[in-house]
Amino acid sequence: MRALIAGRGPEWILDDVDVPTPGPDDVLIRNHAAGTNNADLPMLAEADPTTGGHGREFIAGFEYAGEIVAVGENAGRWAVGDFVMGSIPASFAEYVVVDHRFVLPRPDGLSSESACALPTGLLTEHGALTVAGFTAGQNVLITGATSGIGMIGVQMAKALGASSVIATTRTPAARQRLAALGADTVVVTDEENLTDAVLDATNGRGVDVVLDHVAGQTFADCLPATAEDGHVVNVGRLAGAASTIDLDALSYRHLTVHGVSFGFTRDTEMAGIIAGLLPDVLPAVARGEVRPVIDTTVDITDPVHLVDRLRSGDAKGKTVVTITQGGQE
Repeated sequence: MRALIAGRGPEWILDDVDVPTPGPDDVLIRNHAAGTNNADLPMLAEADPTTGGHGREFIAGFEYAGEIVAVGENAGRWAVGDFVMGSIPASFAEYVVVDHRFVLPRPDGLSSESACALPTGLLTEHGALTVAGFTAGQNVLITGATSGIGMIGVQMAKALGASSVIATTRTPAARQRLAALGADTVVVTDEENLTDAVLDATNGRGVDVVLDHVAGQTFADCLPATAEDGHVVNVGRLAGAASTIDLDALSYRHLTVHGVSFGFTRDTEMAGIIAGLLPDVLPAVARGEVRPVIDTTVDITDPVHLVDRLRSGDAKGKTVVTITQGGQE
């Protein structure tokens, strides 16, 4: 099969590798499209032997959408021909092997290009809302809301019954885009004080739940913008991993702070997170209430273009890798 290999240079290299063999608990999936993520470029750079990287080769990618072509004897209810999606390493390839517990059904009518851009965001944002004990009627703050995951978070919180969703962005040009996704209030952090703007939007009370994708000073600013007994979940660290916080803001408001990193979640926990998506989130996807924002699609045969687009910093949403075989999806 064809796959994009890291560890040989500054770009992924398209090469032929063996099709993986599924075990008794696995399914083999013919991959139709793969989604890119923030971790892809740093992992590529860390593996680049021409610039001092470790040089260990691996198949890149984390998200897939395709069709099951083989099923292990202990793979539960899955069957050959099922259209599926999910998140697993080594997804920039024509075939992926996945533990049957970690596979998501693909809603009817959802294209491979859209489906592959959803799993990481769905798992991450729903997992974070679950950790925070979110219930319908609460209000939610999403920082870094123009990130691929953040945009899914805005839509998901709204679809699951948030009374209001406040989204942050650094640029005024993103206001309309976030409002179209369901944000009730958009805070432009290059122009407004985050804490003051959130308190103004909530009549001084603060939000019940924060999903923070930025960290750094933004994480610190979220604490006094959170309601008493509220929950702050750090999901991402776009502004860096270090933050200096005011412990009075944390303690006097009786806040609970959670750290999550679902890419490193234990198998039993991940199975529970995936199971949690089935009753509420996937129906919302099927109704079109949660959808990915696709920037562009690039065929797997053009890895240089793919890397260039990701490095440009101009992408407005997900860049998707399309994977064709014999001219057909």
